[in-house]
Amino acid sequence: MHYASDNTGPAHPKVMEALLRANEGYAPAYGADALADRVTQRIRTLFEAPEAVVHLVPTGTAANALLLASHTAPWDTIFCSRCAHIHEDECNAPEFYTGGAKLTLMETENGKMRPDGLRAAIEAEETRGVHGPQRGPVSLTQATEKGSVHSLDELRALTGLAKEFGLKTHMDGARFANALARLDCSPAEMTWKSGIDLLSFGGTKNGLLGVEAAILFDPAKDQEFQLRRKRGAHLFSKHRYLSAQMDAYLTDGLWLDMARAANAACQRLADGFREAPGVNLMYRPEANIIFARLPRATHRRLFAAGAEYHLWDGTLEDGPEDAPIAARFVTDWSATPEDTERFLSLL
Repeated sequence: MHYASDNTGPAHPKVMEALLRANEGYAPAYGADALADRVTQRIRTLFEAPEAVVHLVPTGTAANALLLASHTAPWDTIFCSRCAHIHEDECNAPEFYTGGAKLTLMETENGKMRPDGLRAAIEAEETRGVHGPQRGPVSLTQATEKGSVHSLDELRALTGLAKEFGLKTHMDGARFANALARLDCSPAEMTWKSGIDLLSFGGTKNGLLGVEAAILFDPAKDQEFQLRRKRGAHLFSKHRYLSAQMDAYLTDGLWLDMARAANAACQRLADGFREAPGVNLMYRPEANIIFARLPRATHRRLFAAGAEYHLWDGTLEDGPEDAPIAARFVTDWSATPEDTERFLSLL
């Protein structure tokens, strides 16, 4: 009953097997390995983007920060939601890598950025000359940190608004596969065909040991990204171990199989939550994350039985046993039906 995070789950055995194969003999370093070339071509084919630039980095924070830094001046502001990972969980890495650019935060609806809020935020900047920040990129999260997924129409509305002001749009796709499985569309449709310019294509939260692909659909900033990656200490020397993971990820649709498994486990949990007394879902779960309020006594029972997840407000220490306390539950590819049913029976 492990629902603390999709980061806590294991890497898929096929990924580990690929690493063992890559570990045989010698290979060129710093991304010159043959596997890196193959991964680049596979991603270009997958995204129907033959000119796209693909670079592998070990963490999602690196992918987000380096992509944004390549398209943001120090005096710019990046427009993002208040619950975006780049704001809440990256220790000011975007600000650091951009040399001091700020983040302009917007409220969300079910975790998703809204066009009216984005327009208001954009129009409020570049109004004070040299005294205020200039307009920089828009950063969207798909799936969102609240477990919701922007529809294609919602994405196009936001990217169209950004383009109206001449701004680039970045997608934080740490859970890209979970969102794609939900929408049942093509990777191209959810990215450049919907106006996305930059993508952090996540793998670590979806069964990889640790690798993300930074994808630039416009190659104009390729050299700058490469220099920033090296200067920022995110160019792996033994790069083949990143390549091997991503290659296994893309083989025979493994990446989508794992995402579908995680999503299915999440939906089964959500159905059980809806039927349980005293439990209230805080957002509409559409990928592999659930936020719910459970009575303190229910939390005690679940934790005592070995369930692992994070409380989001409040503690178990003091207060009425029926007081609702928010918690986050995240499923990954390895969640078993047996664990899910055991959890729901305890609930």
